[in-house]
Amino acid sequence: MADDLLLIRKLQAGEMEALGTLFERYSTAVYRTALAITRDERAAEDILQECFLRMYTYAASIDPKRPLRPWLYRVTVNLAYDHVNAARRRVHPLDDVLEWLNTLTSAFPAPDRRVEETELLYHPTSTARMGAPGDAVVDSRLRVYGVVGLRVVDASVFPTVTRGNTNAPTYMVAEKAADMILGNTPLAPDTAPFYRHAGKASAKEKK
Repeated sequence: MADDLLLIRKLQAGEMEALGTLFERYSTAVYRTALAITRDERAAEDILQECFLRMYTYAASIDPKRPLRPWLYRVTVNLAYDHVNAARRRVHPLDDVLEWLNTLTSAFPAPDRRVEETELLYHPTSTARMGAPGDAVVDSRLRVYGVVGLRVVDASVFPTVTRGNTNAPTYMVAEKAADMILGNTPLAPDTAPFYRHAGKASAKEKK
């Protein structure tokens, strides 16, 4: 956003109110990104706190002239994958594993969990959404703002969360990205016939 630059400069000057404003503005996006990667609510909350702690600690190194969202995205993703990799290296006691498996058969989502799952529809997307500079992570050619030579090509670039299965749209994004990277000429518009009810004619047909 336009006033992120001013908030970063205030934070660099030691004004804690600026950190609070940035937290309110970006905490939801950071939490969702961490949750989509870790699948762990407690870990996502820890990553959220660590992300903004790093923003405060390393505020002097943040370039206020560049969009803040890509910086937050990179920090969040790095922290989330660090957590995932560390979790893979941990060995859980057999009793703990069996107890966890037993809870799966009787688990019923809490109301707040049901709201979250309804919103995400079990298809977490849009954590690196496409859009205008300062309000998105990637541009219309899937290039990450502020980073040279890096693109994101998956469901995370969807501008909004879809209300259907993400499989076909993700294939479409991948095909389009491949054409853009290879410099291929876009395909011509499709002219396949379609069905129209006989009782409804368009304005052009009426003329």
